[in-house]
Formats: sequence, structure tokens, C-alpha cells
Amino acid sequence: MGALDHLSNMFDCSGGSHHKYKNRKQLQTVEIKVKIDCEGCERKVRRSVEGMKGVTSISIEPKQHKLTVTGYVEPHKVVSRVAHRTGKKVELWPYVPYDMVAHPYAQGVYDKKAPAGYVRYDQDPGGRHLERASSTEVRYTTAFSDENTGACVIM
Repeated sequence: MGALDHLSNMFDCSGGSHHKYKNRKQLQTVEIKVKIDCEGCERKVRRSVEGMKGVTSISIEPKQHKLTVTGYVEPHKVVSRVAHRTGKKVELWPYVPYDMVAHPYAQGVYDKKAPAGYVRYDQDPGGRHLERASSTEVRYTTAFSDENTGACVIM
């Protein structure tokens, strides 16, 4: 930094010279689920993201309906831009590999549309999807189980 820059920063009345030292965005990989039926849809999705500032690479997997954008971008901005430019329903990639989830077949979490080897990721799998059974349900299921020694009396 030269002497003139230093003097101009000292007598700057704009409130601060830290505006040129703003935080840089981190390199991120954003995975998005968007329906891609044909080559025209693929081209439309690719063009919607190509002109974005900070994008370094774009990868499209049409069979999985997956768009992967790598660059210095914010995920919510990429999602909103693709949705606006294409007019399609767009969401962040909701699937994780099968072995990353403790209970992938929990009711309400399993998705038949998931690609092979993936299950839908849920933030709280132990919460609302795995609710406890009511006491009457428990009584009826345990009354007729093999572990209940008095079950043969009822039958």
C-alpha cells in the first residue's frame, strides 16, 4: 500500500475502507433435483446456470434428474435461478447414499422415486415418522405374539 493510499484511507469520510476487504464466497458443490425429460430440457437447465457469476463447472445427469453446480455460489441463489429461468420445480438434492442413513426404510422417509443406492434424507428421522404406537395397539400386537406365553390361552 502506497503513501497516497494510506493518506486517503486516513481522511476517508465514507465510514470505512474495509469495503474492499469483503468476505469471499467459498467453493461449493450444489446438487439440485430438477426434472429433465429430454435434450431440450437438459439444454435449458444448463443455460440457466451457465451465465451465473462464480460458476466453475456444471454437470447434468438426466437419468437421475440431477444438476451439479460447482463454484463460488450460494445454494439458494442457484435453486431460485434455475426455477425462475426454466419454470420447473426445483429443490436441493434430497437423497443420500443408502449406507449413510441408520434406518433408511423408516415409514415416510423411504421414497420410491429415489435413484438406485439412494434414500431420501430426513433431518429428523426419529421424530414424527417413527411415532410410538398407542397403548391399545401395543396390547393387541403383544397379545398375539409368539413371545407371549399366555397367547395360546386366548386363541
